Order: sequence, then C-alpha cells, then structure tokens
Amino acid sequence: MKLSGLFLFILLCFCGEAQIVKPENQLLWEIIRPGSKIKSYLYGTLHSNDKRVFQLGDSVYYALFNSSTIVLETDIFSFFSQRSIRDESPLLLYDNEGNPYTGSSSASVTNYGDENGMPQFLDAYFQEYGALSNKKFLPLESNNNQLDLLKDLPTSENNMLGYKRKRDLDGLMDLYLKGDLYLLDRFIRRNMLNEPGLYESLIVERNLSMALRLDSCLKKDPVFCAVGAGHLFGSNGMIQILRNKGYQLRPVLAVYSEEPTQEKVEIQSKRGFELRLPGLLVKFPGKPEVASLEEGHIQAVYKELGQGNTYSIESFPFDDELTLEQYATIYIASPPNTKYNYGELEDGTIFYEGISDVYPEGIHWIRVLTNGNSILIAKAYGGNKFMNSKRSQAFFDKIIFE
Repeated sequence: MKLSGLFLFILLCFCGEAQIVKPENQLLWEIIRPGSKIKSYLYGTLHSNDKRVFQLGDSVYYALFNSSTIVLETDIFSFFSQRSIRDESPLLLYDNEGNPYTGSSSASVTNYGDENGMPQFLDAYFQEYGALSNKKFLPLESNNNQLDLLKDLPTSENNMLGYKRKRDLDGLMDLYLKGDLYLLDRFIRRNMLNEPGLYESLIVERNLSMALRLDSCLKKDPVFCAVGAGHLFGSNGMIQILRNKGYQLRPVLAVYSEEPTQEKVEIQSKRGFELRLPGLLVKFPGKPEVASLEEGHIQAVYKELGQGNTYSIESFPFDDELTLEQYATIYIASPPNTKYNYGELEDGTIFYEGISDVYPEGIHWIRVLTNGNSILIAKAYGGNKFMNSKRSQAFFDKIIFE
C-alpha cells in the first residue's frame, strides 16, 4: 500500500512548489472493473462535520466531479427525515419586554459534531452535492439496516459511539487526517475490545455486504463511493474483498494545490436550491425533501445534519373563514410571557412572526404569511448559535409570492 519511490519523486517534481503532497494518506482508492477502462473511486470518510475533514485533496474533488453516481453507506437524508438531529435543545431566556432569546451562545452538540463545524457532516455533504448536480445516488445499506445497527449497539462507552464522543476523539481525528488506514484499523479494534463480537458485527460483516452491493453498483457508470474509513483496511476490508473479485485498486496520491482546481471550484459553487411551487419561490440553503400531503397542501423540509439546523415550509389553501391573525394564533405557540410580531414586506405581503414551542420541533422561529390565496407556514430552528443568529429571518425573507 506504499507508493514507489520513483513514482513519488516524479510526481513531486511535476507538482512543483505550489502543491503539498501527503504520500501516507490512503483514503482515496481508484477502482477499475475487470475488462473495463472506466475508473471509479472508493473514499474513506469520518462521519463528522469537523472542518478539518473537509480539507479534501485535489484528487477527491476530481473523483467526485467526474463520477456520475454517488454511493454511500445509506440514504442519509431519508434516514434522518423522521429522526432528531440535535442532542440538546437551546436554553430559552426572556428580556425585560418578554422577547425570547437563547441563554447561551456556545455551540450546541449534534449527532455528528457541533455548530462550529460545517452545515453537513462529510458523508451528507457528498450526497447533497450529488443531489444538486443531478447525479444518481445508491445506498449500500437500507435505513432498516442502519436502525437495526443502532438498536443492537451496546450502551457501554467503550463501544464505537463512545470513543467518538469522549476521550479518544482527538486521537481518532489525528489518525484520520493522516489517512493511515493501518493505524486507523488498530485504533478501532482497540476501542472495541471490551465488547466481544462488536468489531465483527459492526465492521467485518458489513464490509462483506457493502462490498457485494458496491460490486453491483460498478457495472456501468463511474462511481464515487464513500464509506467510513474503518471499512477499508485489512484482509476483511472492502479493498481486499473487491480485489478478490478481480477489481484493480490502487491508492490515489493526496495532492493539495495552492490554487483551487476547476473541479473544486465547480463542486463548491453548488450551494442553495430554489424551490418553485405554483405562485411561490423559496430559496433553501440546500435541496429540500418535498411532499404533497393532500391536494394543494405541500411541505418541504431541508436539514443541515452537521450543525443540527432545520428549515421548512408548509403551504395550503387559505380558509376565508379565518383571518391571518387567527392563523398566527393557531400556529405560533408562544411560550409564556412572550409575543409574536406583525410585519409587512416590501412587496406588501403581511406576516406574523415569533418564537414557538411545540413538539417535535421544540423552540423554533416561525413566520405565518399569505398572498390571499395560500397560507404559508415557515419554520427554522437549530442550536444555541443558530437561534442567536439572524439565519431564520434570512431564510424567511427569501420566501417570495409570485
């Protein structure tokens, strides 16, 4: 798994002073199917939104951009469509006039990091890019597989979830950033020793099933497959399983250019999504999931799984028997001693806005507005930093009746 000295020397000379090369980083692997010249890629991730894991090499951007299909462990956004993405609710306080605000500006903890990290965790970032670029998407495991996995995990803090959240997090991050698969595998094994059979069920058995599924995904189009880096190494790792099936796999050297490559520029420019509905334009931070609940009743939800933020709209026909203020009374469940406010946009659209506290959202900002034909309920919420910011209002202000 080492690059030859001659090849490395030639590449270093070619790269010049404007590039950094990390020869020990073995996170990206090129895959060539037997009898084919199509190149696909296998990349090891860390399920985290820490900004350091987003320092991707040029080759990762190239592989991602030039692949027509994104393959991940599971359909991440579908998995979290009905699941909480926050570990804690923001603390709510009130000023002298009864206006609510969050009592802490510290970063709230989420399932995959905290609010100081990137909006999406790394795997979700890949899936979101694919959705914004109209690439195909295929999961290696079903959502039920993932739920069974979580259900069967032991509760001991010595298991895989335990070390990710506690004292070994820094050690895991250091090893991942180096990209040394051998040391990563040793680290994971060591942290699972106290739970007999955990490594076999969580890593080895899934390596085989995911490699077999990936085999079927590699039949035609170029694939970018991203799985946890712990699934790549060893005689039972996905790299060796694919080699046993006849695939050619080689590590792709990690090179970091001082100037961004064209692929990096193209990928990083894919942000935001304009959702157009009849008579309505909503600008989301990313591509939302849209559902038609019944005739004329539409819901769209976008989640930032890394930071734990949610943006949503719900639109349905206006009932003439109610006023807008009555709709506000129904949908804005203000906590005690607080109030919601009336406002008017530059185009004449009127709205009510305030803090609401209902299940399952918990504390969230909400705006109720109408064009006379439809009622639109917009919500936005997250952790301490999000609720202390103007991000909710910025989202609301990008809702336009046409």
